[in-house]
Amino acid sequence: MPGGLIEAEKAALLLVDMQEKLLPAMADAEAAIENCTILLKAADRLGVPLIVSEQYPKGLGSTVPQLDALIPEEAKSAKTHFSCAADPGLSARFDALDRRQLVIAGIEAHVCVLQTAMALAARGFEVFVVADATTSRRTENKALALDRMRAAGIQAVATEMVLFEWMGQAGTPVFKDLSGLIK
Repeated sequence: MPGGLIEAEKAALLLVDMQEKLLPAMADAEAAIENCTILLKAADRLGVPLIVSEQYPKGLGSTVPQLDALIPEEAKSAKTHFSCAADPGLSARFDALDRRQLVIAGIEAHVCVLQTAMALAARGFEVFVVADATTSRRTENKALALDRMRAAGIQAVATEMVLFEWMGQAGTPVFKDLSGLIK
């Protein structure tokens, strides 16, 4: 049901274009990298499928090393479309998922993240954009993108919201493992 909690067994994580040549120009890049790291570790521990896009990696470089070290090679897809949903290879991966919730983080909020989130929501996915793991060069552009996505029914969430909703309860081995990711 739209507007519900994010459930690990119903969700997939999409990391959009967190690349070497793009990130230095982004506002709050280090915070976005730190929060994407938490999301990647939690997704791995909980068995949440991962899809990673790289916008024209030949020109813009690969995913930044600190994130790339946590990503299996088969999770990555190169693209030239701004929207991941417009890329035939990525689009096929979304359609093959047995998950109707998509948790999206990455850059830039007002371009690739926005276009991807809007297109996937239009295709019937329940879309959550992780605001503190998503950024743009200008904070105003990120704010406008989040406003526009919210108006389209896309939910803006925080990394900790995703983490605790995926875990669902305390007192479990998973909680013990993952609660240490939050400082």
